[in-house]
Amino acid sequence: MIDKQQHYGIASIRRTFATLVAMLCVAASVSAQSVCLPAPRLLTTMPMGGQVGTEVEVAITGESIEDIEELLFSHPGIAATTKLAADGKPEPNRFIVTIAADCPTGIHEARVLSRLGISASRVFTVGKLPEVTQDKPSTSVSAALPLEVNSICNATLPVRDVNHYSFQATKGQRIVVDCAAQGIDSKMNPVLIIADAEGRDLIVERRGGALDFIVPEDGTYVIKVHELTFKGGAECFYRLAVQEVAADSPVSRLPSTRAVSSFSWPPANLPEASSLAEAEPNNEHAQAQKIPLPCDIAGSFFPAADVDTFEFAAKKGEVWWVEVASERLGRPTDPSIIVQRVTGEGADEKLTDVVELSDILSPVKRSSNGYAYDGPPYNAGSADILGKVEIKEDGRYRLQLSDLFGGTRSDPQNEYRLIVRQAAPDFALVAWALHMELRNGDRNALSKPIALRGGSTMALEVVAVRRDGFDGEIELTMEHLPEGVSATGLKIAKGESRGMMLITAKQDAPRGMQIATISGRSKIGETEVVRPCQLACMAWPVRDAWSEIPSPRLMVDVPVSVSESEVAPFSLAAAESKVFEVAAGETLKIPLKHTRREDFSGDILGLKTLGAGFDRAPSFEVSLKADQSEAILDTAKLKTPPGDYQIAFYGSAVAKYRYNPEAVVAAQFAQKQAQQEAAAAAEEAAPESAERKKAADAALAAATKRLEEATKQAQPKDIVDIIVSEPIAIRVKAAETK
Repeated sequence: MIDKQQHYGIASIRRTFATLVAMLCVAASVSAQSVCLPAPRLLTTMPMGGQVGTEVEVAITGESIEDIEELLFSHPGIAATTKLAADGKPEPNRFIVTIAADCPTGIHEARVLSRLGISASRVFTVGKLPEVTQDKPSTSVSAALPLEVNSICNATLPVRDVNHYSFQATKGQRIVVDCAAQGIDSKMNPVLIIADAEGRDLIVERRGGALDFIVPEDGTYVIKVHELTFKGGAECFYRLAVQEVAADSPVSRLPSTRAVSSFSWPPANLPEASSLAEAEPNNEHAQAQKIPLPCDIAGSFFPAADVDTFEFAAKKGEVWWVEVASERLGRPTDPSIIVQRVTGEGADEKLTDVVELSDILSPVKRSSNGYAYDGPPYNAGSADILGKVEIKEDGRYRLQLSDLFGGTRSDPQNEYRLIVRQAAPDFALVAWALHMELRNGDRNALSKPIALRGGSTMALEVVAVRRDGFDGEIELTMEHLPEGVSATGLKIAKGESRGMMLITAKQDAPRGMQIATISGRSKIGETEVVRPCQLACMAWPVRDAWSEIPSPRLMVDVPVSVSESEVAPFSLAAAESKVFEVAAGETLKIPLKHTRREDFSGDILGLKTLGAGFDRAPSFEVSLKADQSEAILDTAKLKTPPGDYQIAFYGSAVAKYRYNPEAVVAAQFAQKQAQQEAAAAAEEAAPESAERKKAADAALAAATKRLEEATKQAQPKDIVDIIVSEPIAIRVKAAETK
């Protein structure tokens, strides 16, 4: 496998008959999209993981992933080579994956490098248990697939049906059955059932939990797996684990991806383990667990309706910051805290409310409907807690921590971590691709890999959760980019929560791919700190969020690619590469140059401004047919203070996009060759010529069909796409005094 940290120098793309076969074998065919130019996306892998130290055959499907060069993974301990058929030719979309013995277990990312660059990813899980892959449904007890205890089965659900598995167990064994589905990017809500040998249900789990089963008698038992609403198909894949667990051991769930909300946990420099443990019973006020401040406590919301009460002493004027992680640990919880002052003793005890703490609100307005209508379709907030307690009087205080809906949940794994600390100002960052905010009925929430076309600029929104009163400016940087690609951060201004990262590929940038890093830099007190920024992406390309709920998650890494195969339909940049200067209170005029490479529906491009100091500028229009235009920024109206700024302009336009027209040329060449071979076979008079003629005619029919498909795909289609200008540097100078 090619080292992912090296860029790729690849000669001009050569279209061949074999390449076209690979293109047409992609399971999810390319179709015209209403929003956003096609992007490569890996949709399924089968299996979805493997055991350390083994080799496994993996089949993939995807969209816009023709001309696959490699199957890549986020860890170097996983490598793939193309599977070869008996005749030595590559089998389309099939790979032999080798997992090193020292590869870390857990969640990794799988992606393909294709004609359009690096694809959106799919989870690939590495574990320690032996694994099997189910090759056909097992839809009845009699057809149940036998599984060994302490193994994992990779499978897909049949539509409107149930898969059955059998295992042998002895009386008294503790068997845990777990199913990884949504946590590995599946669209499946699993229901698990353990039944007896005749299929009579014994224990059922419908809420995504694991089955913890004590075997009543020696014999055969059946596991039933189905989707909550009986959906099925290729997108409803899962990993089913059957394990024997010691009677006194906690249940360890299968690895899962991290929700976007979890980016803000843990705080920097937090010890891996807490220093205190919750001590039951502590539900009642009289049982309150006495704690010192500051503190770091591990506990759980268990059993159902659990309320954990802690008591501490505090002095007037103290300010304590309280943070709880539970939802950000992957638990289905909603922590809530009430802090009360305690006066009096016994029957004379009196409690006075001080503060109630609940959710970490999203630092930016998010979409109200799951797609980009009035904000990004990502939630940077959390059901966890981050707030402060101000002490007005010396005395005793009680903190009660509960799960708001814990009365319906009784799971010892619903753990939490409670931290009470003095102010430790800091910040955490997350980024995602800029989404459109259209009001014309579009309901897309798409996965967007950073797969750049030459001449394009892609914008990432970067969002900060600020801790413990920190309100400083945050500078954004991105490093380790492919050749010909640059990145400019539009800073997060003082007290604000949103910035931008602009990633630009030169029109002549060579094909390449790198694993990049995004970070934010700020000064906290007298110390300069740098914090990493995580990338979030939609797990699936959701084209109608009214019928399917988008499911974003955090990514393991930040791959960036640039493709030589296509260029951006339209590029926008300042006419000169320089720092534009203006005195505070004056008007700045910036000449813009347009580079148009496609036809468009409509003549006008409406533009808004990105970047602190100028993002309140009124929108303006430019002509899509003109070669140049002008942006006018009034610093008096914007009240932009003196300083250095980076901005960009962005809008959307409808391009008449043609998908892979080079494939038409290749298909025409392949058809011409097939015609020549068919003609030559028809002229032969040898006895075996009949078979040759039959084979040549079949090859000609296949080549003709491929040409028809490629021609159809290359027909111009109206596609709305975001257009972002290259970054523009501005220096606002202090106004001259008279």
